[in-house]
Amino acid sequence: QVQLVESGGGLVQPGGSLRVSCVGSGFTFTNYYMAWVRQAPGKGLEWVAVIDTDGSNSAYADSVKGRFTISRDNAKNTLYLQMNSLKPEDTALYYCAKDPNKNWVTGYDYWSQGTQVTVSS
Repeated sequence: QVQLVESGGGLVQPGGSLRVSCVGSGFTFTNYYMAWVRQAPGKGLEWVAVIDTDGSNSAYADSVKGRFTISRDNAKNTLYLQMNSLKPEDTALYYCAKDPNKNWVTGYDYWSQGTQVTVSS
């Protein structure tokens, strides 16, 4: 029932920008914190960012702070990640995730299928 469907990944040059989106369904989107997590090739999961229910508060990993912006449009059941000043080390499979209990940085219960972001010249 719960679905998180991502779009917007692709290939971008270093220094470029990309915006990925995640549409939620099967749950009351506005009631849940949402997050972005990524996995680089051969690496484990790395938490990227999280946002509260109304979008008034957010937090970021040090590796992306100042470059990435998490946002949400509850009317559209959509989560966004705006990625600027992209670096090759940002290359990863990006997932959006639902936070079931306001855990903030862990304990997500549903995940998107992932969208590939590749930063390369």
